[in-house]
Amino acid sequence: METNYDAIVVGTGISGGWAAKELCEKGLKTLVLERGRMVNHIEDYPTMHNDPWDYKTGDVITNETRENQGKQSRTGYTTIESNKHFFVDDNKHPYNEKNRFDWMRGYHVGGRSLMWGRQSYRLTDFDFTANAKDGIAVDWPIRYKEMEQWYHYVEQFIGVSGENVGLPQFPDGNYLKPMELNCVEDVLKTSVSNTYSDRIITIGRTAHITEGTKPGQGRSNCQFRNRCMRGCPFGAYFSSNSSTLPTAEATGNMTLRPNSIVSEVIYDADTKRATGVRVVDAETKEVIEFNAKVIFLCASTVPTTSILLQSKSERFPNGMGNDSGELGHNIMDHHLGVGASAQVDGFEDKYFTGRRPNGIYVPRFRNIGGATDTKDFLRGYGYQGGGGRGGWSSSVKEMAYGIGFKEAITEPGSWSIGLGGFGEILPYHENKMTLDYEKLDAWGLPTVTFDATIKENEENMRKDMQLQAEEMLSNAGFKNVRGYDRDYAIGLGIHEMGTARMGHDRKTSVLNKHNQLHDVPNVYVTDGSAMTSAGNVNPSLTYMALTARAANHAVEELKKMNL
Repeated sequence: METNYDAIVVGTGISGGWAAKELCEKGLKTLVLERGRMVNHIEDYPTMHNDPWDYKTGDVITNETRENQGKQSRTGYTTIESNKHFFVDDNKHPYNEKNRFDWMRGYHVGGRSLMWGRQSYRLTDFDFTANAKDGIAVDWPIRYKEMEQWYHYVEQFIGVSGENVGLPQFPDGNYLKPMELNCVEDVLKTSVSNTYSDRIITIGRTAHITEGTKPGQGRSNCQFRNRCMRGCPFGAYFSSNSSTLPTAEATGNMTLRPNSIVSEVIYDADTKRATGVRVVDAETKEVIEFNAKVIFLCASTVPTTSILLQSKSERFPNGMGNDSGELGHNIMDHHLGVGASAQVDGFEDKYFTGRRPNGIYVPRFRNIGGATDTKDFLRGYGYQGGGGRGGWSSSVKEMAYGIGFKEAITEPGSWSIGLGGFGEILPYHENKMTLDYEKLDAWGLPTVTFDATIKENEENMRKDMQLQAEEMLSNAGFKNVRGYDRDYAIGLGIHEMGTARMGHDRKTSVLNKHNQLHDVPNVYVTDGSAMTSAGNVNPSLTYMALTARAANHAVEELKKMNL
């Protein structure tokens, strides 16, 4: 068995796939390690064509599922019958909560790139300068201008559908043709445009091919099936399995090893470099060491941080790269589950074609200068939402059988529309994850304990998120406007980040501006743990851009013999 490589990538999700692609394309013999099972594109998507009636109970979360995936069932959608096989068994992979924390995990090749929401937005200078401006946490060591070319590079490869709208707080990008709004969404778009000078309605920017093809395994146009979380046999949405990993494999430089749990990064005190990683085989529990010149940790935020915390040595008694003591702290997510919905009269003669895997989007309009600034909270939020026609289910209780029932289920219901807020959480030092060495997992590794909550700033923001959603729907003339603020716990946004943050100063951060550990320069961290602040948009595009940028830097540094 070969154990020596030029590079090692830990993780095969959004970031790991990009690291593998970039390093392999640049000529490095690269070992890609995944703790879970192999998932092959198309052949390992068992539910990709199923309909709700293919399941005894319908495509819902069953009581049996809640016994094994209780924590991950809190979302109400991640563990339905058609998706649950891509999420881990909570009983076999336990974690601990001082406060409720909803941790959604998929341990397999491709990770959550198979199940992600695919919304793809750029951070902007409002985000990269926010911490410094507000005196919160630490300053980002990079700015939007440094990231712009990498956003463009990533968008061009993965394929992002959307439209450019010319807003400084919502940077334009390199987009394929946008998906269409339906008739009630158009009404809201017109109303918002006529009523407000600081906000707009646009279609979501989503990683789906809407024209042409993109690199990978037969990636073609979106078929508007909206069965994305099961794996897309058309490769229409971006995933590691359909795109970056096949591209890496085509170079002949990638060795992919599933069922490989990385327990720690190995440090050499003489060279002040990492020499490789220690792996526990998930099936045999054999311990193996692999060596490389450069290591990319892309296991996703919590596993990457766990690996670093477990990587103890005389030089790093509290975890590799943890001189600052910030490793594991500042955990962030996006808070959601607040907004409003409404009924829409009319349009009974209108419908739509297909099941669009996307919704409408309202870009941030708070705290971007002038009249938009508020004293009630820092930062901002956007809205994701959409309109549609109800189905036949409301008729079932009244007419469970007979001619009337048959007629009812052939008629679509009335139109409704909703706006769901999506807000930034500040990087609080006290929001953290730690390791519990008293409670070990099946492989003898410590389990994770979460201790994190939203605070007054987010609570105040949520009040405004609900109020403004109600106002926009009411102004559009919609009926029965209903605001809501449901239970939210960190993790529910499925965007854990910030636990190994970037920064200028090694005394207050874990990574430098190139995503390197300050004191171990041949270890790069490019998943969500690197984030210094959260912004208010879905972060995966930023993870990909940071990864491509860091891989380019790593190869240049190797050429200069600096690593």
